[in-house]
Amino acid sequence: MAVPKRRMSRSNTRSRRSQWKATAPTLVTCANPACEAKHLPHTACPECGQYGAKGALREVLDV
Repeated sequence: MAVPKRRMSRSNTRSRRSQWKATAPTLVTCANPACEAKHLPHTACPECGQYGAKGALREVLDV
């Protein structure tokens, strides 16, 4: 296992860590035209409970 020979300075550590950026989650619009709420992809809509857009409404949650 690789072990550093010298301690990394505080400025080098901080400049390396400055590249760690938090990103906002990607949101999609609900496929239900009556709802159109934003939710995470590949999850059921928390407003109307619909999952996916194919065929009839696929109600997942008991609304």
